[in-house]
Amino acid sequence: MIAPPLDLPAALADAVGAYEASGNVGALMERLHTLRATVTPDALVAVAEPWLHMPEVAGPLYERVVDEQPTNARALVILANAYWLSGRGPEIVGELANRALASDPQNRGAWHMWALTESNQRDRTIRWLQVTQRFPEDQLAKAALADNASSLAAAEHDKEALALAIAAYEELWANSPTEQQRAALETALTTLRNYSL
Repeated sequence: MIAPPLDLPAALADAVGAYEASGNVGALMERLHTLRATVTPDALVAVAEPWLHMPEVAGPLYERVVDEQPTNARALVILANAYWLSGRGPEIVGELANRALASDPQNRGAWHMWALTESNQRDRTIRWLQVTQRFPEDQLAKAALADNASSLAAAEHDKEALALAIAAYEELWANSPTEQQRAALETALTTLRNYSL
């Protein structure tokens, strides 16, 4: 007798629902490993989309995708993000980001993960600057640059970092779509402009 085809979206939704009700990570992992072994990586990519915000779901599914498609930059970035959110650490996440960059140098997510995983504050600020230079319209990278540069300025009394932070926040302010965002950015700018080194 041939088994009926698996309804993968329903099976995954059921596994996640049971996990959310019980909090039993072990049971979730067991079900995810069983599910991922029965289908193609492309099927996993399609079914995982609604669950990418849950690293405990996206991680195990994308481990299989990356195993089967080791140069799939998007899959590498998704796995890196899941690992980062679950606390796997900068070494393994950075290695995945580097693999994604090697596969697709234009993958913005890979650049974000690459910058995020640098532990040294100054070097991380430089990395975010490089990301903003590569992707000038990337407001998220610009915000990360502003935050990292302002932290560097405060920690090391660095005038160049302070100027970089102010310039980044000014650009964010100029491109801000709402008054609420502008007000928050104005507060940050006022603080930075009044900062004495």
